[in-house]
Amino acid sequence: GEELGNRKCVSSAFINVSLGCFLIGTDEAVVIEVLARRTIAQRQRIKEAYKLTVGKDLAGDLQGELTGNTEKVVLGLLMIAPKYDAYELRTAIKGSGTEEAALIDILASRTNAEIRAITEVYMKEHGTSLEDDIEADTSGMFKRVLVSLLTAGRDESNTVNETQAVQDAKDIYEAGEACWGTDEVKFLTVLCVRNRNHLLRVFEEYQKISGRDIEDSIKREMSGSLEDVFLAIVKCLRNKPAFFAERLYKSMKGLGTTDSILIRIMVARAEIDMLDIKTEFSKAYGKTLHSFINGDSSGDYRKILLELCGE
Repeated sequence: GEELGNRKCVSSAFINVSLGCFLIGTDEAVVIEVLARRTIAQRQRIKEAYKLTVGKDLAGDLQGELTGNTEKVVLGLLMIAPKYDAYELRTAIKGSGTEEAALIDILASRTNAEIRAITEVYMKEHGTSLEDDIEADTSGMFKRVLVSLLTAGRDESNTVNETQAVQDAKDIYEAGEACWGTDEVKFLTVLCVRNRNHLLRVFEEYQKISGRDIEDSIKREMSGSLEDVFLAIVKCLRNKPAFFAERLYKSMKGLGTTDSILIRIMVARAEIDMLDIKTEFSKAYGKTLHSFINGDSSGDYRKILLELCGE
């Protein structure tokens, strides 16, 4: 029953999109309503049905009709998750100057399985390895952290080794706050390898030993992209939706909007943890994500973002 319902839903949705594309000039309202209100799986079915019926690629057709940020959101919605992440990473690397924010947002927040899927899709789509491209485009310790994250080798068990946790906290303290200069490799070894529960315990111990949060120490000891990536790793381990809420807030507050970040998070997290992100956003900033997006964007772009946000 449900399967049939889905199919009906897809076929009528597909007809709407098709009609929208056949009209002279696309009816953006139709495209937005249909695509933003479907799941990723349903959108894949719509793409297949479109190709079957029209003999053309839906993304290609829409690309010719839409422009600017609305186009970016719609094209993102038509990709499955690993393909979208791979596309965003490729864009970040191959654009003029590397967009470090994209590399950090994606690699610091994805699970091992997600990262493995991204590297596979990347190789298939672009014929080069993501690791090689990142190595060619970044440098120093920042590069080493990204390469470590790309191995998708983080322990994903829930085991906390108490003795090890205390030792890890000491190692990080001695590598940073307690000495001249910072031994960043120690930070990498602990932050990129250990499991989440273990690290939350390490952070508690660190607080006891040093009298400050690990985030504060990272800010004091490091700078630039390296500081950003270590902070992202810690924040994602503590509370991933809160990390994304903060990224969204910073992309919109003040003058101008960093649309690349806003779009990437709204598209990539819509089906994963958007409800939690909205909760964390209201908690941290006293306003809803909805109201922020509403005040910060306009036209079709605003409409589609608000659809993805939900009330």
